[in-house]
Amino acid sequence: ALTVRFLTRRFIGEYGDMEFIYSHNLTVDGREILFHIWDVPYSQDQADEGSSEEKRIQWADSFVLVYSICDRASFNILPLKIQFIKATKEGMSQEKVPIVIVGNKRDLHHQRVVSSEEGRLLALSLDCGFYEVS
Repeated sequence: ALTVRFLTRRFIGEYGDMEFIYSHNLTVDGREILFHIWDVPYSQDQADEGSSEEKRIQWADSFVLVYSICDRASFNILPLKIQFIKATKEGMSQEKVPIVIVGNKRDLHHQRVVSSEEGRLLALSLDCGFYEVS
């Protein structure tokens, strides 16, 4: 539910290309956990900002990469992003970094250009989790 709340804000156009950090407390198994979610929109301009992107990656403990099922370009960038994340995070330790790929806008099936199967296969090939949401 937490992820969907933030995805909804991101993809309904509530804001443009600004970065936000959201904080949320959640109790899991009697333990209070504080989430800090750094919401970073992707743009082609960021492709050349390696050091800035590396800082974001170092900051995070896990990653949720979202693409629109109606936008092939947002899907096609995922393998490069995931490889960069893994090289940056896993290069320093032997721990696997948790990454989830999320296909957004599932309710717009009539505009779909990326199939669910493509998303699942990509996630499987890159050892990531996979979900589709509306």
